[in-house]
Amino acid sequence: MEFFSHLPILTSFALTLMLTLVFPSLMERLRLPRPVGYILAGIILGPNVLSVLNPDGKVVSFFAELGKLLLMFFAGFEVNIAKFNAARNKAATFGLLTFACPFALAIGIAAMLGYSANACAVIGAILASHTLLGLPIVKQQRLVEREVTVVTVGATLLTDMLSILVLALCVPIHVRGFDPAGVLILIAWLIVYVPGVLIGLSWLVERLLAIFGTSRTSSALIMLVVMAVAAQVAEWIGMEGIIGAFLAGVCLKRAFGEIKGDDSLDVMSQALFIPVFFITAGFLVDFRVFFATLSNQPMLLFGVLAALFGGKWLAASAAARMFGYSAAERNLMFALTVPQVAATLAVALVAYATKNPAGQRLIDQPMLNATVVLVIVSSVLGLILTERAARQVKQASPPAKPTLAAAQLQEASPTVE
Repeated sequence: MEFFSHLPILTSFALTLMLTLVFPSLMERLRLPRPVGYILAGIILGPNVLSVLNPDGKVVSFFAELGKLLLMFFAGFEVNIAKFNAARNKAATFGLLTFACPFALAIGIAAMLGYSANACAVIGAILASHTLLGLPIVKQQRLVEREVTVVTVGATLLTDMLSILVLALCVPIHVRGFDPAGVLILIAWLIVYVPGVLIGLSWLVERLLAIFGTSRTSSALIMLVVMAVAAQVAEWIGMEGIIGAFLAGVCLKRAFGEIKGDDSLDVMSQALFIPVFFITAGFLVDFRVFFATLSNQPMLLFGVLAALFGGKWLAASAAARMFGYSAAERNLMFALTVPQVAATLAVALVAYATKNPAGQRLIDQPMLNATVVLVIVSSVLGLILTERAARQVKQASPPAKPTLAAAQLQEASPTVE
């Protein structure tokens, strides 16, 4: 569509806003999650249909990156600190389970298809992490205070860190062989970085609030600055920026305490930045790639999907049994951990771009195509399953009477549209 690719920038912007308004509302009428509408808008606006938006454009890339970070930032900011501390052992346990189950299954499938041990580990890391695409749905149902949500959000941090750690180990092995020193350096950085953000940034934010006050403008700017700094430092030490954004949200929640935070940044994020992140996920939909992978590598495609859904289901079932959760809460844990976007794409793209001296890639083109299909299928099905599971949880048992802090959180966080 040559005509649409040369539209004036304001016309493209207006068309994008119109589709992000219409399609999510249409999805609601069809009883589907609103983010599915954003992904559909991305398919239409992306390079494979109308080419209205340029995936490589600086504005689109920046908005999408900011949306991804803000999604994880608010996931951390909305964590109830007291409940998180009480449930941190459960979060760590579930994090290990929801990483290890798909990781092991993916390694087995990749090995059967003839991939090297190093590539098998990377393929396992691609499937083991997850992105909290369904968090806005959970927030809409006012379930962010539930222990099952807190545990799942906490587990996300661990899965993403482990996935990036596996990648950090495998890349240098593929390029120049095993390097124990590099592994030890990365682990040492993590030991310093995590408490440094949670404790050091919390102290810094308290000082900034004391100096600049808690006005709407000051609060929003402090949030953005702290998030950007934490994400950038995470990337400097070889981790994914979403980990820093999540930790920044947690530390800001600790620093704000009982102060009623400003919701203007949240509203802007839900209206613009986070939808753009979902839209760019729609850019990945190339039906030619999908059908080519389906016809040429059916075992790879179905094996990857089976490893993901099977592994995440095993982890959620085991954790629910261990923690005494209901079937509805188990379904919610499973649904929230299915979508594969942020860390998945980060690991896959870095692995595909990594070549050894002989010119061999760490993962090949068919695996990259399978990853794209995985992102699409897991995102759409994960959002649909999250919508259903969240309603089941809410219908099964009414929420407990909120504390003062919880009530203030709900007031500061309007329902996601």
